[in-house]
Amino acid sequence: MHMNSTTLFAKTPPLKLFFIAAIPGAVSMFASALYQTIDGAFVGHFLGSTAFAAINLAMPFAIINFSLADLIGVGSSVPISICLGRKQEKEANNIFTCACIMIIVTGIIIGGILFAAAPFLIRLMGADGEFADLAVKYLRVYAICSPVTTIVFATDNYLRICGYIRGSMFLNILMSVLSAVLEFLFLGVFKFGIWGASLATCLGMIICAVIAMIPFLRGKALLRFCRPKFHAEIIKQVISRGSPNFLNNIAGRITSILMNAILVRMGGETAVSVYGVLMYTDGFVQPLLYGMCDSLQPAVGYNWGAGKFKRVRSIEKCCFTASGVVSVLSVFIIAIFPEQITMLFVSDASEEVLKVSVFALRLFSLSYITRWISFATQSYMLAIEKSLFASIISVSTALIFPVILIFALWPFELTGIWLNFAGTSLLAAILSLFILRKQNRDIKKRISSETEIAINSD
Repeated sequence: MHMNSTTLFAKTPPLKLFFIAAIPGAVSMFASALYQTIDGAFVGHFLGSTAFAAINLAMPFAIINFSLADLIGVGSSVPISICLGRKQEKEANNIFTCACIMIIVTGIIIGGILFAAAPFLIRLMGADGEFADLAVKYLRVYAICSPVTTIVFATDNYLRICGYIRGSMFLNILMSVLSAVLEFLFLGVFKFGIWGASLATCLGMIICAVIAMIPFLRGKALLRFCRPKFHAEIIKQVISRGSPNFLNNIAGRITSILMNAILVRMGGETAVSVYGVLMYTDGFVQPLLYGMCDSLQPAVGYNWGAGKFKRVRSIEKCCFTASGVVSVLSVFIIAIFPEQITMLFVSDASEEVLKVSVFALRLFSLSYITRWISFATQSYMLAIEKSLFASIISVSTALIFPVILIFALWPFELTGIWLNFAGTSLLAAILSLFILRKQNRDIKKRISSETEIAINSD
């Protein structure tokens, strides 16, 4: 269903806007998270614990590839929303067109590099034998499909900007269902092996990317393709606005690679499997937070561009409140059901794996007490063009704090690794509150100016 995005962003009451935009966004990401859960469960069930560990070893590299597309998608959607708020439709269309071309070219280049470098990268992680061979096969399918899969991450943003909010939601659900059905067929029926898991995901992405492009190709959407006019300002805008999310993804993957390398040496395949359980659990909660915050960015950017700062703050209050509720609920669910969560991903878990995983999950659950603060703050800063603040939060949360805590908690061995997540979330929350305090002073001044202008115009 298509909504008038200008009316939706500019006139709908903030709470109603939250339910119209953020809830479908959360449902979309929930569907994606559910598929990630099913993906891990299918691989663990049909192919065993070694294959499950292998996909967790390879996945950070695949996500780095998707992160580049996300950089361009998010980096272009923020200035597109602001241009639309300023009634600069031609510039919005040009940014949209240039961004799509950049994503495809980037997918070709990075996909080729990943395919060639896969054996070296996996060996660099300390893996060998069947463990390494499975990880290479899994990663190479993602690399081959990269030019036609990565665009799907950007189309989600563009559809929401154009008011296709429910359409975006249904498309994400379709992608998850298609991928899950194909993976079941490839692994459970045709017995393809680990490469079938990544192929199923890629085929689901490709089909939905094609469907998502139809409104733009037919000229029915608010955004339309035009003759691209690349210039330095567009590239600068895309990189600066998209860098916080990109840095978060890249830094997070670097941290995951470092963690995996340490875990391989510290606890072997068991430790890597447990870390995989934590990451899959996080992959279930984080998309809900991301879905809510990211879905509101077009509305926040539009109103920021239109100079409606009071409305910006009202929308963000809804975002922060909802993020806090989801995070606190996650603490209780993870802490109460650690055994069930572990068995979901590693059905043949030994007593040792189960014991370590239950302990790790309970420590990991503590991270969500404060996790929502940095997450919502980063999204807010990105939407209002404060990309430097968003980047600081991003890199600190994904890389700087975790690395510092790795060394600070090193004497605690594996327990220190599991505590790392809660410690990182606490430090990130403190940093975010400091940035919010600074930004609140600025937005109060803008609201005062906005009020004065409204009074004078009356």
